[in-house]
Amino acid sequence: MNNEVWFRPFVWMDYRLAVLFTVIIPIILLVWAFVQKADAIQRLLVIYWRVSSLLAITVYLMIGGFGVSFLSGLIGRILIPISLWFWVDLNDEIEYHPDGALKLLFTSWRWATTVYCTLGTIASIPFVGCAFSDITSDNPYCRVWLEAPLLYKEYFHANSKPGFLGFLGILGLIIYVVCLSYFVLVKLGKQGRSATPQ
Repeated sequence: MNNEVWFRPFVWMDYRLAVLFTVIIPIILLVWAFVQKADAIQRLLVIYWRVSSLLAITVYLMIGGFGVSFLSGLIGRILIPISLWFWVDLNDEIEYHPDGALKLLFTSWRWATTVYCTLGTIASIPFVGCAFSDITSDNPYCRVWLEAPLLYKEYFHANSKPGFLGFLGILGLIIYVVCLSYFVLVKLGKQGRSATPQ
């Protein structure tokens, strides 16, 4: 039945782009920034990793068959660009960072990731309804999104049960929501758009 899903190639392309833009390139950039002691880029990338961890949580929620994964994935795509541009002090430091390959690649990645997440957010909106349905059923419209996470499970968690991995996803989501709530309700009011604590 899943063969009837015409947009399957686009779903798989989205996962491949996600791995490239949200995992591989930022890892390379973080190591490079650490080696070059580019403090502002390092700090922004650490913030990025904290925010983007919601996408990793989403993968585990999908493995567990939880519909909330469609909401967490959508929110993750919204929060990532915000985290990349929100900090006034880091933006200024990066702007005045000496020109070079690191700054060029970082700036290019930041813009590309912003465009990717914005388009991904728009493309995800029609699937929000999957959050309120049984995504483990034979509904190919929603189930096609589970194929890549389940393949990931086969590669990295072959001996683990989907229910256990889904539980880890729920636990991760609870911790994420608590930390994000603390930031928004407490820290944001104190430090505003400055990444450096006052």
